[in-house]
Amino acid sequence: MAENVEVEKEIVSIISEISGFEEEEITPDKNFFEDLEVDSIKAIEITVALEKKFKISVRDEDIPNITTIKQAVDLVNNLLNAKES
Repeated sequence: MAENVEVEKEIVSIISEISGFEEEEITPDKNFFEDLEVDSIKAIEITVALEKKFKISVRDEDIPNITTIKQAVDLVNNLLNAKES
């Protein structure tokens, strides 16, 4: 379970950096587009940053389906688990 917390912290840090929102404001249920003012350019920046940080590959078709912090954490965890197996 500790891994999830670490992954979430890293993701929140990346999103904070790109969106300009404070880390404290970024909670798992926040919507990228409605709550954090992420546009399509920032969404791509976040995706690229996640790919670099976690050494994963996010499929382009998955990007529009990720609208909350929790979904991003779940996706990264799933990709990390798939990579390990």
